[in-house]
Amino acid sequence: MPQRVVETFSKLRETINSIIVGQEQVIDQLFISLLAGGHVLLEGVPGTAKTLLVKTLASLIGTEFGRIQLTPDMLPSDILGNSVYDLTTKSFSLKKGPIFTSLLLADEINRTPPKTQSALLEAMEENQVTLDGKTERLSDLFMVVATQNPIEFEGTYPLPEAQLDRFMLKILIDYPNLDAEKKMLSNWQDGLYDRKSNIVEPTASQAEVLACRQELKEISVEQSIFDYLAQIVTKSRTLSDLQLGASPRAALNWLAAAKAHAAIEGRDFVTPDNVKFVALPVLRHRLILTPEAELDGVTVSQLISNLLAQIPVPR
Repeated sequence: MPQRVVETFSKLRETINSIIVGQEQVIDQLFISLLAGGHVLLEGVPGTAKTLLVKTLASLIGTEFGRIQLTPDMLPSDILGNSVYDLTTKSFSLKKGPIFTSLLLADEINRTPPKTQSALLEAMEENQVTLDGKTERLSDLFMVVATQNPIEFEGTYPLPEAQLDRFMLKILIDYPNLDAEKKMLSNWQDGLYDRKSNIVEPTASQAEVLACRQELKEISVEQSIFDYLAQIVTKSRTLSDLQLGASPRAALNWLAAAKAHAAIEGRDFVTPDNVKFVALPVLRHRLILTPEAELDGVTVSQLISNLLAQIPVPR
């Protein structure tokens, strides 16, 4: 049993659920990505606590937090940094950008042009940044949470498939239910959301999270699970309603997410239920419908459900 993972993430869940009310599944998926070392695309309408969620998570694990408010006039150097000439020393020195942090919130990523979006590619894939021919390593914990608004498309730049594929999960955050809304109002009345005074005390540390990641290596996976995953991914590339199926990177991310979910649940082996639990967030941003399927009203979520139904579940 992955005891360290269970203890660490139970403490995190208890605290964050008292602040971010009614978003239990969103929080579970965010934890999975944090544990598996992946990046997240967080999509939701304004006012659903996307920023608060990420800031609270950074506070709870006592790590560095950076935020970039992406706009159409931003340049890659606004994210990565650049070389600045120092008149005193008569030499150039590196002025690091906001990407040099542990937990990076890239707010409204689809509001900035592709040239600036691509500044994140090397960092997300290789955990490093190259500036003026020099390679700078990023934090071992480095994680990008990029947000986007699903209802406003004017003046936006949709992320290309190559960049979407670098996000382990796409998490959808919706409105809370009635009871959760009432709890939020009560929390606000009690001063919980006061930005000037509310400080969340860490319940874990960056070192503990990194140690939990090491425990994932001990989570066993039977050959039947490998076969199950490979069949689903391969099948996705042959569906007539799709012009783009799941990539090999998607399969690797899917397995890592399933292992993380198993560990958080307290098991040292992966089950088909773990695979199914992360299927939607792993695939929803990677599968591209054909124009004909879109005209017929087919949705990616329906397609993923049908895809899972076509592959026999191992016993």
